[in-house]
Amino acid sequence: MNVVEKTGKTVEDAVKAALAELGVSRDEVEVEVLESSKSSILGLFGGRDAKVRVTVKEAPAPEPEAAAEEPVAVPAKEIEEAPEAPAVPEKKPAEDRAADLVATAAAAKEFLEQIFSAMGMDLIIEKFVNQKEDEVVLKIHGEGIGVLIGKHGQTLDALQYLTSLAGNKGRKTWNRVILDAENYRERRRQTLERLAKNLADRVRRTHKKAMLEPMNPYERKIVHMSLQNDPAITTYSEGEEPYRKVVIDLK
Repeated sequence: MNVVEKTGKTVEDAVKAALAELGVSRDEVEVEVLESSKSSILGLFGGRDAKVRVTVKEAPAPEPEAAAEEPVAVPAKEIEEAPEAPAVPEKKPAEDRAADLVATAAAAKEFLEQIFSAMGMDLIIEKFVNQKEDEVVLKIHGEGIGVLIGKHGQTLDALQYLTSLAGNKGRKTWNRVILDAENYRERRRQTLERLAKNLADRVRRTHKKAMLEPMNPYERKIVHMSLQNDPAITTYSEGEEPYRKVVIDLK
């Protein structure tokens, strides 16, 4: 298959899904955006996934080999020293990278403060910058935090997406922004790991595969990683976004 159509929360998510199915890199395909994504209001309404058509480029025909030429002797006086290679541009200094992360964190936090103020919520926002992972983590604390999490974190994911857009607006480098509420991300990770291992045990006993509910790519990765070292179990994903599910089966 050289052409696939995929959907995702963003164009980039849809493209990544298509590349994974085709088994090629981004440079080997042409991407046509059929529908752009539209963000919802706090994950509740008005949203629309992006849709793309990805086509594998045709491999260029090999050029005919040129006939070998006879070596030509060059008089010593005509031989000139080879020009020096152009200097390689220096990488962006670490100080600039750190400053960019700090600026992203500040813009993201300001965006959240405006959202919470408009909602009449008095919440505390902790800001962390992880230079090693090139990411910003914002942790939210306060009363009534459940409304920001939603079912299985869907509202929190939507708010995280909007916050990422606000924090990275006008920047050449995209910095990952992670939004957490009362340590929900860690608690959700532990829940998914327990669920995955319990289902794997059931699959071993019954010899019947188990299918989890639809999850976002981040949560599916947690399930895959938690069982990757199990010698008797294999995991894979099937379905289209946003209804893609993890399947646990015997090897």
